[in-house]
Amino acid sequence: MTTPIIIDTDPGQDDAVAILLALASPELDVLGITTVAGNVPLATTTRNALTTVELAGVPCPVRAGCDRPMARPLRTAEHVHGETGLDGYDLPAPTTAPAEGHAVDWMIETLRAAPAPVTICPLGPLTNVGTLLDRAPDVAARIARIVLMGGAYFEVGNITPAAEFNIYVDPEAAEIVFRSGIPLTVVPLDVTHEVLTTTARTDAIEAAGRVGPAVAGWLRFFDRFDREKYGSEGGPLHDPCTIAWLLRPDLFTGREINVEIETRSDLTRGMTVADWWRVTDRAPNALFLGDVDADGVFALLTERLARL
Repeated sequence: MTTPIIIDTDPGQDDAVAILLALASPELDVLGITTVAGNVPLATTTRNALTTVELAGVPCPVRAGCDRPMARPLRTAEHVHGETGLDGYDLPAPTTAPAEGHAVDWMIETLRAAPAPVTICPLGPLTNVGTLLDRAPDVAARIARIVLMGGAYFEVGNITPAAEFNIYVDPEAAEIVFRSGIPLTVVPLDVTHEVLTTTARTDAIEAAGRVGPAVAGWLRFFDRFDREKYGSEGGPLHDPCTIAWLLRPDLFTGREINVEIETRSDLTRGMTVADWWRVTDRAPNALFLGDVDADGVFALLTERLARL
């Protein structure tokens, strides 16, 4: 049996690695990739998704979604990912075009028609998913689980002192998702900051078959920002952890807790208020991950990339 998934993404080097990991894994049936504005503007995230699919050599439709947050101006992250979003390794421009239609419309149609509930994996701001649930609340029953990269508790923020980038960019969309009642798995900075792209790990990926050099090039560019920022031995590999959890949940531990999204305060906008210690009576709404076997994640990633 395979798990049907939709990847919603804003590539970004780490998003691209997550896409490759999913397309290399026979346990997952990637129904489509939807793009959203986030790390870079929508036209660039869509181009990058197409480029990544062509690099994988595994056909998968890509559709463009929302080009701005639901209620705020767009904040991008070229200072981390470079102007192209995939700086670090030059690949040819994609030869394929996005599939027709808006990503949110396609998601609604696909979920309503699917023979079984579908898992959604958001790797960027939650604009597409929040818009989906706002426009078609009936499809919530057709979503098996949402597995997202976003938020933090102990690590707190990476774009402001209080907020992680994906949630910060569109907190209104995140609030819709976290209040939807859909089963959620949250991969926060607390986990991804344990999954570091050390020199040895990146070298192993570089040797992992045809796509290895491109992935290693991306990671070496991507991690230079976090090595300087945190003084760590490598950069955190955020988005592939969502796909790794789907494939090997035994590599992770976490707690079912309540998580609320701050939308009103300029000081703490986008903060994931995670009741890790269960000090409130608010009902749990998310499996919030807290620890990870980083060596296991990199072993899985390296083995799967070598299949492409």
